[in-house]
Amino acid sequence: MRLPTPYRPEAEVVAHRLAALSGALEWAVASAPARPWVQAVRDNPPPFWAMESLLREYPISSAEGLALMRLAEALLRVPDAETAIALTADQLGRADFDGMDETGAAQVLGRSTLAKLSSSAIALSKKFLPDAEAPQGLLTKLGAKTVVAATVRAVQLLGRQFVLGQTIGDAMDEADAARKKQAQLTYSYDMLGEGARTDADALNYLQSYKNAIEAIAARADKTGATEKNDGISIKLSALHPRYEWTQRERVLAELVPRVWSLCEQAARANINLTIDAEEVDRLELSLDVFEALAALVAQHQPQWRGFGLAMQAYQTRALELIEHIASIGRKYKLRLMCRLVKGAYWDSEIKRAQELGLPHYPVFTHKHHTDVSYLACAKALLDAPDAIYPQFATHNAATIAAILSLAAKSGNPFELQRLHGMGEGVYREVLKNPLIGCRVYAPVGKHRDLLAYLVRRLLENGANSSFVHQLADESVGMEEILVSPLRLEPESAFVLPPKLFGAGRKNSAGLDLEVATQRAALQTAFDNLTVPSVPEFDAKQAASAYATSATSYKIWSKAPVAERAALLRQSADALEHQMPRFCAILVKEAFKTWGDAVSEVREAVDFLRFYADEAERIMAPVALPGPTGETNELRLSARGVWVCISPWNFPLAIFMGQVAAALATGNTVLAKPAEQTPFVALEAVRLLHSVGVPEAAVQLLHGPGETVGAALVALPGIAGVVFTGSTPVARTINRALAAKDGPIVPLIAETGGINAMLVDSTALPEQVVDAVVQSAFRSAGQRCSALRLLCVHEAIADHVIEMVQGAAKELVLGNTAEWATDVGPVIDKEAFDGIQKHIQRLHSTAKPLLAQSAPARAAANLIAPQAFELKQVSDVAQEIFGPVLHIVRWSGDPQAVIEQINALGYGLTLGIQTRIDSRAHALAAAAHIGNVYINRNIIGAVVGVQPFGGEGLSGTGPKAGGPHYLYRFCAEQTLTVNTTAAGGNAALLASMP
Repeated sequence: MRLPTPYRPEAEVVAHRLAALSGALEWAVASAPARPWVQAVRDNPPPFWAMESLLREYPISSAEGLALMRLAEALLRVPDAETAIALTADQLGRADFDGMDETGAAQVLGRSTLAKLSSSAIALSKKFLPDAEAPQGLLTKLGAKTVVAATVRAVQLLGRQFVLGQTIGDAMDEADAARKKQAQLTYSYDMLGEGARTDADALNYLQSYKNAIEAIAARADKTGATEKNDGISIKLSALHPRYEWTQRERVLAELVPRVWSLCEQAARANINLTIDAEEVDRLELSLDVFEALAALVAQHQPQWRGFGLAMQAYQTRALELIEHIASIGRKYKLRLMCRLVKGAYWDSEIKRAQELGLPHYPVFTHKHHTDVSYLACAKALLDAPDAIYPQFATHNAATIAAILSLAAKSGNPFELQRLHGMGEGVYREVLKNPLIGCRVYAPVGKHRDLLAYLVRRLLENGANSSFVHQLADESVGMEEILVSPLRLEPESAFVLPPKLFGAGRKNSAGLDLEVATQRAALQTAFDNLTVPSVPEFDAKQAASAYATSATSYKIWSKAPVAERAALLRQSADALEHQMPRFCAILVKEAFKTWGDAVSEVREAVDFLRFYADEAERIMAPVALPGPTGETNELRLSARGVWVCISPWNFPLAIFMGQVAAALATGNTVLAKPAEQTPFVALEAVRLLHSVGVPEAAVQLLHGPGETVGAALVALPGIAGVVFTGSTPVARTINRALAAKDGPIVPLIAETGGINAMLVDSTALPEQVVDAVVQSAFRSAGQRCSALRLLCVHEAIADHVIEMVQGAAKELVLGNTAEWATDVGPVIDKEAFDGIQKHIQRLHSTAKPLLAQSAPARAAANLIAPQAFELKQVSDVAQEIFGPVLHIVRWSGDPQAVIEQINALGYGLTLGIQTRIDSRAHALAAAAHIGNVYINRNIIGAVVGVQPFGGEGLSGTGPKAGGPHYLYRFCAEQTLTVNTTAAGGNAALLASMP
């Protein structure tokens, strides 16, 4: 049994869930017990530090709440005092503080909630926290900076509320103390840590899990019921650095043995081990791993009843997932412990679906739809006692009451669960019934390691629609807080991804390559594809091609703009329909990875639709003001025949973007594609012709730049040239155009860059490494926007560099036709030889950081990712168009680093990684850079969202995919009509008093 597609209409799925609950719940009766629980919590609120109280005091929608969240995420990991001061001042300065001291740290002058938080921290810190728990030496260095020191204490205290203990021993002692008050509590310990980026990280997490299981085992009952013992929760992505569907075979070979060693250890101890839920795109892989482990349990530890999995009710496939897990339990004759949660990655799943252009969301967009799914899943879990022991994790009093009602009807065993530090008020009331068991999901680890976990919990429970938030908000009435979720909303709460850009422009449709059926269509197209040679154009025929284009221009330019736009939109639809074929061509001819190929086809589709819309917008006449008796109008018109010269690194998207821009504005095109990738350009032109674009309006002229390109640029009468490629070639074209007699011909040039990323010590290293590896090595570094220079603060440089080294070694090099490949070959032997010369030079002038080499016989012209440490920014002399990263350490003023980057003369892309908001915006303003990205990678600009283009040595502008691009393809004309020429202003005279 395989799961259905995650991208189904939400209403259709919810209707099915409601049908599954039909007759099982009478909401008014089932939820009635929750009423006194809620009232009791409101009458006797939990302590100041509990989640409910925190959200009441610092709602995340407020400046104070946001500052608290940002400080909790970053402050404890900042190793240098200066940056800690800057971060604290930046965040607290956004809240209700009244002034600043001479160091820039916010003063506690007002009665703001964060002022009270800081003063509370000062008062409580001596009692609860020894100085040793502060970041090493930080409090000593900040002795006079009272607010910063107090805020550090406050964040540490906050960590104590959500982390049971900093070591497993401490956590178990806390758990034993809690059981003296509530005997029915059990615990599932979670050793804090996010996904591994390196194999060393994964092995460290593995050892941490082993140590924890050993400690839990020492206090476990070896002969009693497994569910009565404490247990452990593990994260598969923490145990393998490439826990992705593309690496399935490797994951099964390497990860399964690691997890099995933990399972064996847990089985011998008679404790439970639960695999935590992860993102939607990992679900199928998680099931493969889970079933492989279930088979091993059945073979070697069949008596063990503690193996389990967490399931997220917010996924549209949650109910089918339960059915699948139950079938695994029955197949292997196991009873599995299944934890049902609402879900932890909702916002990122929404964003991913939008970015990929998927037809629907894989998660519910209405909060009460998730609640409906949760209840339907709860019923399914309770109805499978032969295969499943249900564990219901929720803080929602009404949901708890409904579960108790369902469980009473089924008569089957179960347990409730809550997060440590959350929901304590509600469970204080629920557990007054001694027959109800509750397991506490308890994070364990250093306070500085709680960052991602804590912020995720704050965001989840602080959302306005969450029960925890509503419980804390006494303005929400009892009827509202306990309202029935058993209702259907016919529409998604958010616009669906295809309509992301509004009614005017349809978003390009994408593929989720994690779905096997979608991969199959691409593979079939690849298997059936032959890339023929494309005849070269005779440069001597350039004048004839121009004459044909000029004749066509007289007709095409007179066509209504709406007609031209309609043809471009039809071309977009046709290209979208033929996505598998064009992806296959890009993989085979341009050595694209499959993911990059899909993205490029989508970008080409976006260009066609965006420029169609833009042409209709800008080419409508604009009425201008003037004196009576006169009309004034500004009009745009086409210029003539354009030469479009496109590169091999985006042979479809940039080619189609250039051509579409010229055609949309009424120009005709002589298109010269890169000599390495002519077939994809030929197919693109054929597609345009097939929908009705005249053959003479866009002609493909394939051949070397030195002959064909030069001949086209030299043609008299050319109206303009649009070029994407290297800076030296752009200079050559510019000189050739300037040397010609006749009109001054516009040149739109987009060239490369020594693109940099500046990282300060507040940045999260894991996020930095993800952004660096994607930006520097994806597409074999052959993007104009690719990262060439990483400037990292000296306080975290060693750690970041070590992680980059480890993550780069995990990349798979080889033939891009293989789904597992991350880095394919560079475009040809000439590029390969040129990059190798640069690498040899760097080995003698810089410190090499990556010793790896490309695997033998994997693919021709393959270059493994390379990284070198240099002493200063100015040592990066030129752009290397390949997978080569330069790294420089910095200290002091980050503005000085931006000045050094500006001095390089390029200005295409810049990344800034910092949690100091004011710093990020100040650095962006100081940078002479076309595209600045904060706290993300620096590649993958989206048409109409991130218009792309640079300045200085990186191009002329205007930005491709932006609202100003089409103007350069147009001439302007002002038309003034004297309406009084016939003898007087009739309109004015008619209105005389």
